[in-house]
Amino acid sequence: MDKSKKVYKKINKTGIVGTIITFLIFGAFSAFLLITLYLFFTTYAIESKIQGDYWQLADIADDMADDSITDTQMKERLDRMGGSYVILDGNRNIIQKKGEASFRTDDKGIINRIGTRNIKGYIDKSDSLVQRSFYGGISLSWKKLLTSNLEIPGLSDLEINLETKENDDDDEDEVGFTYNTEFQEKYNELMDERYKNDHDVGFLEVPLWLEYPVEQKDEFIVYRTVFDIKLRDADLAIEIFLLTAVFVSVVLHVLLIMGIVNFVRQRRILNMFLTDTVTGGHNWMWFLIKGEHLLKKRSVSKIPYAMVSMSMVNYRSYTLCHSVRDGERLLKKLNYSLSRELRPRELMAHAATGEFSLILRAENDDDLKQRLNTIIGKLSTIESPHVFHFHAGVNVMKPAMDENGRIHRRKNVNIEDEYNKACAAKNRLLDNDDSAVSFFDTNLVEEEKWVDTVNEKQLEALKNEEYKVYYQPKYDPRTNELKGAEALIRWESPEFGFVTPNRIIPIFEKNGFIVNIDNYMITHVARDQKMWLDKGLKCVPVSVNVSRAHFVDADLAEQIRDMVDREGAPHNLIEIELTESAFFDDKKAMITTIKKLKNYGFQVSMDDFGAGYSSLNSLKDMPLDVLKLDADFFRGENAGERGDIVVKEAIKLAKSLNMRTVAEGVEEKEQVDFLAEQGCDMIQGYYYAKPMPKTDYETRMH
Repeated sequence: MDKSKKVYKKINKTGIVGTIITFLIFGAFSAFLLITLYLFFTTYAIESKIQGDYWQLADIADDMADDSITDTQMKERLDRMGGSYVILDGNRNIIQKKGEASFRTDDKGIINRIGTRNIKGYIDKSDSLVQRSFYGGISLSWKKLLTSNLEIPGLSDLEINLETKENDDDDEDEVGFTYNTEFQEKYNELMDERYKNDHDVGFLEVPLWLEYPVEQKDEFIVYRTVFDIKLRDADLAIEIFLLTAVFVSVVLHVLLIMGIVNFVRQRRILNMFLTDTVTGGHNWMWFLIKGEHLLKKRSVSKIPYAMVSMSMVNYRSYTLCHSVRDGERLLKKLNYSLSRELRPRELMAHAATGEFSLILRAENDDDLKQRLNTIIGKLSTIESPHVFHFHAGVNVMKPAMDENGRIHRRKNVNIEDEYNKACAAKNRLLDNDDSAVSFFDTNLVEEEKWVDTVNEKQLEALKNEEYKVYYQPKYDPRTNELKGAEALIRWESPEFGFVTPNRIIPIFEKNGFIVNIDNYMITHVARDQKMWLDKGLKCVPVSVNVSRAHFVDADLAEQIRDMVDREGAPHNLIEIELTESAFFDDKKAMITTIKKLKNYGFQVSMDDFGAGYSSLNSLKDMPLDVLKLDADFFRGENAGERGDIVVKEAIKLAKSLNMRTVAEGVEEKEQVDFLAEQGCDMIQGYYYAKPMPKTDYETRMH
């Protein structure tokens, strides 16, 4: 689950996040670049135009520090510069001035440096075009520049305004001028005159006050200089600005398009990642991610939910009889029908081949079971004339509570763990071919824990010989003489005590450890037989079960022979007992193994004859020595007149095939008398004896 979430997060973040960050960074950098270029150009243009006045002002200030030059001489030099000026003392009081002191003294100055000297400048009160840049220098306000009325020297009565006009030839608008038409002729003459000198025409005249200190006298000269902005300067500034703006605009548009393309691609990849290829709906990955997201919401913390695993019974058989394509078409129908059954805040996805996972609201167990049965009823007839069956395992998840009984969010919910519980409940229905619903409970948890414990302890128990061989005698019902026995396993665990075979054998059969148990039992029975022979006891054949899993080995007969030989027991005292279900695996290999065993001197018997897999062909083809009649013949509804007829004919058939018969599970004297009358060779059951340890069995042998 953690890996799946990491993959999901990686795909979900791919493309768009990086593009957005790049877009924002580049956009911010571009805006900064445009502003910096504009400020740098205007600052450079202004400072280059005021340098002449600045250096004159610097010379005058230096001369003022020389006592040999009179104030009158300084005043004459300042007057010759042509502009207004003010001389201030150390307290910023006016000592001398020419013209109006129209500068703003409330700011800190806007020019930091010209050449190698620092200088202060002040904006004129009558001017709104000059502004302080973000780094302390001087620049022109482009916004005020474009929105102001512009006055050209020589045409004081001519008002020029910038305006935007629509252009019919292309999609872009153009900026143009409007002016009083009565001055058309005068304007043209002035422009012709000024353009003769390489476009050197005044466009704007901007005032600025420059301050220079006279340090020896603790005084300051503040001089009003006026500089003009030429058309060629404006053209260059506009060209640089527009070219930069176009470049930035193109790059931003490319980034935006890339971002959109990556976002669309990322959404497609994510949808593919979360879409089931068979049904076209949601897949298991989507269920894991969205299920966790749903159950962890605070808004659903009080709602009981149920994790449901629903599987179609015998889906593989359906595809075998029809086709895989028909099976997939059926799954699409099931997926669509299930999705229509969902209520708000419920989820469903296709989990596996014929399996669907659901998260349903579960306020009441009975209502939920009824709802699931209703859904299964609809699904069962989804494709007439077929009638399908479904198994549903349910794991109810109550609201999470703290120690004080207060409900809180399901912070640590694990979808896979919860779903496994639903699957465990569904597995209880494996032997049922009809539709059914099973709920998970604590007993199921204990069963699973026991299975895990057996798997963990089985090798250690085998090594320590904790598995014990019990013997159940077989008697001749006519003479009550001991004729044989069956070896049965028991687990005497130091930790769990005495464990019956029904609690371990099914587990061994599923995990494959039953093969080790077979070898263990054959070895110990052969060892016991040899020990009893050495004691001078009269030994009878003992049957040992060999599981069907063992018959995958082509050399099984040789393995059994070698195990018995190592213990030194005669082959005729070991009977190999096979369950009838084993005869339906590889029949040819089974017959070959049986013949080898008989050639080696072993007896071979068929266990559980009549337990549900009976086939007369098995008796016809298999060279068996003993036929064991299943205990169900002698108990339940099958017991009685009809059952007696079947048992009677089975014994007669066995005798006709030169096979001895053993009736197991016999508990009553009437059954013993009936079997004796029919010529049954041996009886194995509680009427004579229960399975017992080998010491007790040895006593029976005496």
